[in-house]
Amino acid sequence: MSIIDTLTIAIYLVGAVQGIVYGIILLRSTRVNKLANRILAILIFLFAYRLLVQTARLFQLGDYDIWYYFMLDLSWVTGALLYFYVLAQVYPTFKLKRSDLIHLLPVCIQIICSVFVRLQNLYWDDTRESLTWLGYWGYVVWMNYSTIYIIASILIIVYAYKSEKLLPPASSVAIVDPRRITWLRRILLSFRVYFSIVLAVLVVDFLVYRVSLGNEYYYFTRFYYYPFFIGISLLTYWIGLEGFKRKDWEPTRIKPDLPSEKREELAELADRINQLMETQKVYTNPQLTVGLLAELLAVKPYLVSQCLREIFQTKFTDYVNEKRVEELQRLLKDPVHNNLTLLALAMNAGFNSKSSFNRAVKKHLGVVPKELRTEE
Repeated sequence: MSIIDTLTIAIYLVGAVQGIVYGIILLRSTRVNKLANRILAILIFLFAYRLLVQTARLFQLGDYDIWYYFMLDLSWVTGALLYFYVLAQVYPTFKLKRSDLIHLLPVCIQIICSVFVRLQNLYWDDTRESLTWLGYWGYVVWMNYSTIYIIASILIIVYAYKSEKLLPPASSVAIVDPRRITWLRRILLSFRVYFSIVLAVLVVDFLVYRVSLGNEYYYFTRFYYYPFFIGISLLTYWIGLEGFKRKDWEPTRIKPDLPSEKREELAELADRINQLMETQKVYTNPQLTVGLLAELLAVKPYLVSQCLREIFQTKFTDYVNEKRVEELQRLLKDPVHNNLTLLALAMNAGFNSKSSFNRAVKKHLGVVPKELRTEE
């Protein structure tokens, strides 16, 4: 066995073993997002299984046995599983329904075609005439060409695009770590890019080698056949690791869209809040509350909170503290205040304690307060 074969086997096994381990962990995870974790576990198990089958083939084990054909038969389900996973992540109440079975139609078609092609072995006597026209060309196109993997790649790309359309904009996601949506976009992009490359290689190689040059074409002997599974191994490793890290993340909650009239009302209120902040600098009042701000605006407190959440995409405390930090920065630039300590300026800006001041500066500016001024 060559060094390249040994290295290939090592990469396959690392991906497969890691996929199995994290797949089991995800399958047994029942705290949150149980369905999403289980779907991801199944996807990882399928990748790990493909890697194990290909590893066995490198040892010249299991060529064209039931395990090999089972791997082929399931290759068209990856896109659907990816779509179901995103659905379960974005909509925590999602449950697989009978209508969702339409997404499994491709894999059913593949199984039917695969069984038909394999049945041709019962009639084959080493002559083309022993098979029907459909049987002969079905076998050639299905088993010798890269047809299965071309269609599988197309399905994954299509479902990755379809899944990305499910992801809500950042403004409509509430009470959830925004990294959840970032992770889903990243995994969909990885699948789309990798299988686009795979599809391009498959099509170009077939057109050049078989169509243009007229050479005999067997997909499983092509130069990229085993490197293709190295990419699968890396995907399996990455998805398993990242999925494990996120298995206990809180479910995504999608905020309902506001009626246009309500949004216009809140937008008008937002303009009034900004004007009040600029003209009267009410944020410098350390006792400012939502209720007091609502009283100054002559509206109900819940409208102020809703406006800050929907229009400003923030909470009252964060909004006011950001204004206070901006005021502090203006005070620091004025030489008149050079004789005042940083804490004194913070109190003038509206902060009512050193701890709240420290937290606000760190959150909104990303620095510790002492970095705002070289000396107090």
